[in-house]
Amino acid sequence: MLVFASPIQDKNCNDRRDGESNECYMPALKIDNHIPFHGATETLPGGAKEFYKITNNRRSVRSYRSEPIPPLEVISNCILAAGTAPSGAHTEPWTFCVVSDIAIKKRIREIIETEEELNYAQRMHRQWTADLRPLRTNHIKPYLTDAPYLILVFKQVYGSLADGSRKQHYYNEISVSIAIGILLCALQAAGLSSLVTTPLNCGHTIRLLLHRPENEKLLVLLPVGYAAEDCEVPNLQRKKLEDIMHLY
Repeated sequence: MLVFASPIQDKNCNDRRDGESNECYMPALKIDNHIPFHGATETLPGGAKEFYKITNNRRSVRSYRSEPIPPLEVISNCILAAGTAPSGAHTEPWTFCVVSDIAIKKRIREIIETEEELNYAQRMHRQWTADLRPLRTNHIKPYLTDAPYLILVFKQVYGSLADGSRKQHYYNEISVSIAIGILLCALQAAGLSSLVTTPLNCGHTIRLLLHRPENEKLLVLLPVGYAAEDCEVPNLQRKKLEDIMHLY
């Protein structure tokens, strides 16, 4: 059984009250020195305006071509980009599981569709299902087997130290959510489509299916690939700048 670590430097620390000093505790992060940093050196030729064009071109896609299959190297580079996200105390509390095996994809689809049928029929508020109706989404999820890849992103609610004690992961869900945002942008920049899904009541079963440890919790599942030739998306409009930005 794991317990949170409180490495004590000296015996007198036991007598100190909380908040007096953190010198009694050893940091989990091992950094010997800081190095000079001169700001961003890798930039897009068109800057932020070019980045906006890329991200504004992204849509949530529920219809995929099974062929061609994007090279795994492309997926790996996108996940590398996601792994550059900032995280609480640099704990990097994320795990990205890439599934291409059709048998595993079929099993994931079975798990999700079984739960989603119950979600839509019983668990979800009627307003929720009504709000989803314009998006034409229901408990049937063909994209889970049609898309060449499924990327399942797990948050690590805690880690472990060399002695087996727990390593605290601060703001783990926020940290992983930032990484997912970067992943979505990287996939789009690579010419790939994706869909953010949050399988309700499926996380535990999927975690066991993929043999992930108990400190990992499924946060999102992304089907990834190329949009089908007959793919359609809702004719949505995004908020204008003046609706989302306030100057002070």
